[in-house]
Amino acid sequence: MKFINVMLAGLFVLFSAGLMQAETNSRTNLNLAEITSETGEKTSFKVYGNCGMCENRIEKAAKGLEGVTSASWDRDAEMLTIEYNPEKVNVMDVHKAIAEVGHDTKKVKADDKTYKNLPGCCKYRD
Repeated sequence: MKFINVMLAGLFVLFSAGLMQAETNSRTNLNLAEITSETGEKTSFKVYGNCGMCENRIEKAAKGLEGVTSASWDRDAEMLTIEYNPEKVNVMDVHKAIAEVGHDTKKVKADDKTYKNLPGCCKYRD
């Protein structure tokens, strides 16, 4: 009987700790969502490229701008998603920075000389 009571008490402690952790995580996620919505915006747009080197180059160009807090390029969809502070940077600046490293977007085309200097696996134009 004593063994069962000890087991039940142990299960209660584990269950309670799990609930407390879940509550903490939900509060943390809520706070992060509130911070993002208060101080920044999120947008996605087309950026042409092919490989992992393109991904690194594109994300680095976007993240290199003050005000861009995150950048993630989806290779399959050729879509860049950024989180940014519109008081510090505008989306057109991101398009221009990416074009400067050799990648076209829907709004800004990289100059031909920069494009030609990309590694062969990174060339996406016909």
